[in-house]
Amino acid sequence: MSTISIRLPDSLHSMAMASQDHVSMNQFIASAVAEKISALATETYLKARAERATQQKFEAALATVPAQTPDAHDEM
Repeated sequence: MSTISIRLPDSLHSMAMASQDHVSMNQFIASAVAEKISALATETYLKARAERATQQKFEAALATVPAQTPDAHDEM
């Protein structure tokens, strides 16, 4: 495990202290970093999937969806 030192603006530190729910600042920051890494990994994954997409694959997937009649509240 690594130890790092960070500098936070006082306003950000105060907001972090106020929003943590009985967890240490260390755990709060570790969770925030994990959340950000997850978001970045998801973006990378979705971009890779989009690059493999084709109109033909989309239409083939769409063809497997059963036809439905909209309910009355669905129509505008």
